[in-house]
Amino acid sequence: MSIRVEQRLWTSRDGWTVLPGSADAADAQLLLVFGGRVALEDDAARAAIRSAFPSANVVGCSTAGEICGTDVSDDCVVATALHFEHTGVRVAVEPLPSAIESEAVGERIARALLGDGLTHVLVLSEGVHVNGSELLAGLRRALPPSVVVTGGLAGDGAQFERTYVWHDDALLERHVIAVGLYGDRLHVGYGSMGGWDPFGPERVITRSEGNVLYELDGGSALALYKSYLGAYAGDLPSSGLLFPLSLRGDGTGPGVVRTILGIDEDAGSLTFAGDIPQGGVAQLMKANVDRLIDGSQGAATAAHNVMGQHTPDVALLISCVGRKLVLKQRVEEEVESVREVLGVNVPLCGFYSYGEIAPFTGSVRCELHNQTMTITTLDER
Repeated sequence: MSIRVEQRLWTSRDGWTVLPGSADAADAQLLLVFGGRVALEDDAARAAIRSAFPSANVVGCSTAGEICGTDVSDDCVVATALHFEHTGVRVAVEPLPSAIESEAVGERIARALLGDGLTHVLVLSEGVHVNGSELLAGLRRALPPSVVVTGGLAGDGAQFERTYVWHDDALLERHVIAVGLYGDRLHVGYGSMGGWDPFGPERVITRSEGNVLYELDGGSALALYKSYLGAYAGDLPSSGLLFPLSLRGDGTGPGVVRTILGIDEDAGSLTFAGDIPQGGVAQLMKANVDRLIDGSQGAATAAHNVMGQHTPDVALLISCVGRKLVLKQRVEEEVESVREVLGVNVPLCGFYSYGEIAPFTGSVRCELHNQTMTITTLDER
């Protein structure tokens, strides 16, 4: 029996609309809701969708753009209700007062979800005041190695000021929310790929603390960034989305990409979404539009390969706000490339984020990524 999926879209002009092709999932156990920050602040919109799915655990966050089917929107709300026949659902929520508490919060979230049959964890986090690497370190410490974690960091357009997560009737700032899915009938696919090109020399991280970068090759990291950004420097931190940092923590192995969340002019520092380990190797990156779209297709192919020959019942897409800013009018092409792989009948939902959570392809170890398209597919067999 398939997961029943019902999707609805809210706009300030039309209110809530049931999307064509939706099943009836009024008895859904899980409702995923993604929307622009201002749209989520509409009390009537939240109350209406909550009452439409009274038995569901409502889980969601603010975004830098919403994905519904192959459409990418701003300042609307996308709700995807999931009714499982054989899968249990449990939700854990923890406050995150500051980024330095990220690891402890991750561990508490994981311990709250531990239980027989835990198959998958979906995490949605505060997007600005968080160290995503440390959050995942805490999750990994407490979860069994076989449990895959996917998800993302909440967004606030290109503002980087204020983000929300949503749990049932509450819109929460500086919180982390996670969904545990339980049962051996649930099958999960996942994939995450980028598509950015490195430029300039590799540089050694000579001074950093957690997710704050002070020096590269012994010089000011902020000054170096500004020298490369040129005319874009005045628009930091948002312009930093166009020039992410490729990071190899120990100088070997696969790299992750890190996005700037903030700058400190006095300290000459840059704050990133995840750890910047001192002694690691970093290199600036820039956009290649065609490779970004190919990366989305590659992520879908990886998720499809994990699922084997089975067609998923639903796919969750979490892409980075930086990709959206680069792709501009072509942004829907990266979603359409996912559709080409997964098929026309698979409901797609998701959002543009400040950070993506998924394993590297071929691994089950969850990592924080930036500037990637990350896909999670679900089905029951």
